[in-house]
Amino acid sequence: MRVGIEKVDLYAGRWALEIADLVQARRGDADYVKNRIMSDSRSVYPAYEDAVTLAVNAAKRVLSPADLADIELLVVGTESAVDFGKPISTWVHRLCELSPNCRNFEVKHACYGGTAALKTAATWVASQVRPGKKALVISTDLSRSPQSGELRLQHVTADHSPEFILGGCAVAAIVGEEPAVLELELGREGYWTREIADTFRPTSTAEEADQLESLYSYLDALDGAFEHFEQLAGPIDYDALFKKHIYHVPFPGMALQAHASMMGRFGKSKADAQASFERKVAQSLPFARRIGTSYGASTFVCLLGLLETADDLDAGDCISLFSYGSGCQGEFYSARIGPEARQRVRKANVRGHLDERVRITVEQYDANEQLRSALVDRRDALPDRTALGDLYERAYAGRRLLVLKEVKSFRREYEWS
Repeated sequence: MRVGIEKVDLYAGRWALEIADLVQARRGDADYVKNRIMSDSRSVYPAYEDAVTLAVNAAKRVLSPADLADIELLVVGTESAVDFGKPISTWVHRLCELSPNCRNFEVKHACYGGTAALKTAATWVASQVRPGKKALVISTDLSRSPQSGELRLQHVTADHSPEFILGGCAVAAIVGEEPAVLELELGREGYWTREIADTFRPTSTAEEADQLESLYSYLDALDGAFEHFEQLAGPIDYDALFKKHIYHVPFPGMALQAHASMMGRFGKSKADAQASFERKVAQSLPFARRIGTSYGASTFVCLLGLLETADDLDAGDCISLFSYGSGCQGEFYSARIGPEARQRVRKANVRGHLDERVRITVEQYDANEQLRSALVDRRDALPDRTALGDLYERAYAGRRLLVLKEVKSFRREYEWS
């Protein structure tokens, strides 16, 4: 049977920071950021946004009244959970007003979590235990604050700071039997895993990473997952079978490195790899370049970017997707473009959503990160919406977006802006 994504959209917040401004303020290497990281801007979130608000605000962009009645599974992938026991999915379920007869849970596997959620939901739909019912899948994450003093990274220099790739967003997708956007080819996938401590979050404030180890692990996982794909699906002509390629992008420039690795596997030169990248990969990156790292949502951000910008995609065209999560897990799988993919994505107007974000200064960004850090793990917290002048009024007030109202005895209370 057919199964896949019927609708998909993202929420990338209401503030944006230009990466060029941050690079200048931090005295970074502008050429490196432009040509290797390939980031233009990033989303920034106030203290009254978290992984719950991102998830709900994304879901509200795809849900219709009919969907509310049909959804019986909710899976939220995140590595930015606000509680070590209570899943984000419980808040999402209530605030999205889903049916009480709905299974909900949260999954965690670093940046692989979104793909794990999608594949779990697609397999459930394909099982036909509840014919005609649908799943809501959300991937939601945001960067830890670099102002916490607990962001420790190895093998980096100040002018190549990972701060230049931070960000976050949420992507929400409805998975069902009418994959108008993307049809998943269940069974045509390869996966590869091993335990590794390349990037991890051992506490609610700390983040540890070895960038070189993570890079090599990513490429090992890509290689191993593709080998497994061929073991299961049979040998393929990589260039001829796939019209386009989507890669997990912890930063947009990683897609070029990943594609060059795959082209090298087939004996292609660097020049050939670059030309192939421009033809088959680069069109997936425009939204990723404007959001910053989006963790588990990154492959879906790239899917949205591809469907928005690629004029040479037709219904039924086969594309490849590769997801990687630190720790680690890689999965390489194939999918086909749905019959209404481009129309539905362009109607969502992701570009307009990103254009509407309010541009903030580096000074405002630094002050905001200090405010966010100060509220982590507090039994009682009241996010100050006036601390940064009129930014709340300009970006949130009256827009019916979910925001964190306060934390009382560790209980989180939300309201609509």
